[in-house]
Amino acid sequence: MSNAWNQTRRMKILAVGPVMTPEYSQWCYQRVNDNIPASNPETARSLDEHLQVLPSEIEIIKQEFEKMSLELGKKIEQLEEEKRQLGLDVDIQRLEADKLRKGKNKNNGDRKSRRKK
Repeated sequence: MSNAWNQTRRMKILAVGPVMTPEYSQWCYQRVNDNIPASNPETARSLDEHLQVLPSEIEIIKQEFEKMSLELGKKIEQLEEEKRQLGLDVDIQRLEADKLRKGKNKNNGDRKSRRKK
């Protein structure tokens, strides 16, 4: 009985094989390949671009924050330098004003001493 069953099974395999016509084989092959997207050279990206990890939103915000922080740090340094220069200018003006006062006081003292004579 097992021999009879094996013979019918073998016959079905042989009968099914040649039923696939060349047209069916071509149709099946084309259908499988239609599901695979073809690469377009205009939109093709390099392997490095495909493997590049895109930063998350928080990483982008962090980078922007660091950039702004660096710019503000430079601005602070610039303002501190201006403040130091202005402080020097104030000191110079103060010294000149003191010299003028001393000169006026000396002249006034000379005038007072002349008046007394």
